[in-house]
Order: sequence, then structure tokens, then C-alpha cells
Amino acid sequence: MSRRILAGAIVAVMVLGSLWIWLSRVPSAGLPPQPAAIPLAGHAAPSFSLPASDGSMIELEGLRGKPIVLNFWASWCGPCEAEMPELQAAYARYGSKDLVVLGVNQGEDDAIVKDYMQRLGITFPVALDRQLIAAGRYKIESLPTTFFIDRNGIIRDQVVGQMNTAVLQQHLRSIYP
Repeated sequence: MSRRILAGAIVAVMVLGSLWIWLSRVPSAGLPPQPAAIPLAGHAAPSFSLPASDGSMIELEGLRGKPIVLNFWASWCGPCEAEMPELQAAYARYGSKDLVVLGVNQGEDDAIVKDYMQRLGITFPVALDRQLIAAGRYKIESLPTTFFIDRNGIIRDQVVGQMNTAVLQQHLRSIYP
């Protein structure tokens, strides 16, 4: 008799659980469409449009046709600051030869970003991701995080954490001859 009660209880829990899952699901009607791109190697780079530190707008889609080093950072991040000279050197060396180095600052005020750029001598473009829109699309969980995007807008590589010259050069080979 106790096996029957136990079996009945299991079936009841499964039915109630299924009903709860079905009733508590989020309706898809009225929600904005989700971007098709996911931030993985071999997939299209998620697009974004953000204000730049110089007051212009940066649209990732507008950079198609050029290889891109997309670096997410913040001024409070020690490893971000440590790798900035490497990114600046890559920009100085290859920027005139079609390589785009694009920094994406994570949620900081314009004045902080401009001061940081001046202090470190950063001359490559920096997008201001004040509401963390791009960070959400790229699923940024740790800083720094860098994506290497080819001329066709496809992510070829990703580095989470600080890069040194050798690591940067190795990953540049995936998008830049």
C-alpha cells in the first residue's frame, strides 16, 4: 500500500511541477527580438551602437570590412590597465593598415574615461557602454575581455583576462595577416 501512495505522490508532483513550469513561463508576445548572434568563435559578432569618448557614435556594423580587436575594460580594473600599452602599441603599429582597435568602457562617466585615456596615452577609439548594452550582448562576465573579429564580422578568437605582447600577437594572427 505504501508503494502505491509513494507512486501517486511522485506522479502528482510531476504533474503539478509541469503545470507550474508551463504557467510561469514568460510569454514571447511583445518582447523585443533576441539577437541571433552569440559571442562565440565562428559566430557573427553582436552589433551595437554606442557613443564614443570623442562625442561621435560608434557602430560596430559600420566597421565591417576591417579586422577588429574589441576590448572591454574599466578604469578600476588593474589587468585592464596593465594591457592597455599592448593595445595602444598594436593600434599605433597596425591602425593605419586597416586594423581597428576598439575599447569599450564599462559603465563609467565620460570624465573618468577621458582622464584615464589621457593618463595612459590611449589614442584608439573608445565606446562608452554606460548601460552595459554591449557587455550584455557579448556576455561579459570578467574584465578585461577581448574579441578578435575578422573582416566579415565573424568572431575568430576571444581572450578573457590580461594579454601580454605574445598573446596579443598570437590572437591577431586569427584576423590580421
